[in-house]
Amino acid sequence: MKMNKLATAITLAGSVIFSGAAAADTELVVATLNNGHMIEMQKHTEVFEKANPGITVKWVTLEESVLRSRVTTDIATKGGQFDIMTIGMYETPIWGKKGWLAPLVTSEAYDADDIFPAIRNGLSHEGKMYAAPFYGESSMVMYRKDLTDKAGISLPDKPTWSDMEQAVAAMHSPDDGVYGICLRGKPGWGDNMAFLSTLANTYGAQWFDMNWKPQLDSPEWEAAVTFYVDLMKKYGPPGSASNSFNEILALINEGKCGAWIDATIAASFVSDPSQSKVADKIAFAQAPVQKTARGANWLWAWALAVPASSTKVAEATKFIEWATSKDYIKLIGETNGYGKVPTGSRASTYNIPEFKAAASFADAELKAIFSANPDDSTFNKNPYTGVQFAAIPEFQAIGTAVGQQMAAALSGDKTVKEALAAAQVAADREMRRAGYY
Repeated sequence: MKMNKLATAITLAGSVIFSGAAAADTELVVATLNNGHMIEMQKHTEVFEKANPGITVKWVTLEESVLRSRVTTDIATKGGQFDIMTIGMYETPIWGKKGWLAPLVTSEAYDADDIFPAIRNGLSHEGKMYAAPFYGESSMVMYRKDLTDKAGISLPDKPTWSDMEQAVAAMHSPDDGVYGICLRGKPGWGDNMAFLSTLANTYGAQWFDMNWKPQLDSPEWEAAVTFYVDLMKKYGPPGSASNSFNEILALINEGKCGAWIDATIAASFVSDPSQSKVADKIAFAQAPVQKTARGANWLWAWALAVPASSTKVAEATKFIEWATSKDYIKLIGETNGYGKVPTGSRASTYNIPEFKAAASFADAELKAIFSANPDDSTFNKNPYTGVQFAAIPEFQAIGTAVGQQMAAALSGDKTVKEALAAAQVAADREMRRAGYY
């Protein structure tokens, strides 16, 4: 009965946005991420297909770093493997400018103006949207309030890194199976470097100076990375250099992490009793600051886009409208509970009474998203747009190379100074090759 009601509801919702069927059978191949919200979307594929006879959807679900590599290679070589790609705020404007993506022309019913301006702008080039956000995010602290209460510690809403270290030390109890803090260590420009960039920002560091020269061997980067490595060696779980989002989510849901600083989208998972053993013990705070609050928390969206070479733009756009619509959010809420809807993309989500009642993290999430400013993300002036990345084509290679060096420092294969020196050489080589100076 519940599934029949769901199918009816989603079909009706789909008919609001989509009229008419595809002229001929069309298969859409979608490359996406192996996280909870994306997997949930796949479960509703049948409903979309019923609302749009003649269109079928085939999923290629990949781990984050593999996804980035596969879609980048495919679009750069015009390989044509995918009709819809899951990409982010780094790739979208760059690929849109290169002509690699089809402009996203949505219907009036879709209400693109409901998307948060910072997210919409980050997925646009010269005023045209090239991708639609499935969800948006910033970063924030998720921590075990039961453990801080037990230790007699109160973590402020906007903690300093000194506050965090004190709380982490108090919660750390490996004999009880609890590590004080879990942070990303897996190398990648969107993995360990997403977190480390925000940490470095708040220590007063930046990726490039105004002449586009890399600044990775600066005292600020050294101080930030030294703090990170020392903190993780003292209070992090073993093998942290291999941990990304999904690995840490599993740890915290098992009650093995005192604190986690990562994507706000994780809040819906860690506060879900069906997934987390400590759901009722999790509290939220803003990303920690040190010398400056600028760039302390990132800004990101996982979004859906259509390669410009696609011959199925109309059908792919129909799917993207459905998957990123207000109706989809409503239907997931009515089916699974409003605490489980994809968030961070649309203002209207935060006006739904059922969502506000179910999502204890909503206020903290909004505060984090609104505080992130890609145009003013470092203590000293910089020439790039982006908080946890620099929005230039060369950054992907640079960030990946630097991430490998930072993982080597975390695992003890190199000292922090050695890792940063190697990172500086790699970044300098890439920028010279690209002709920046």
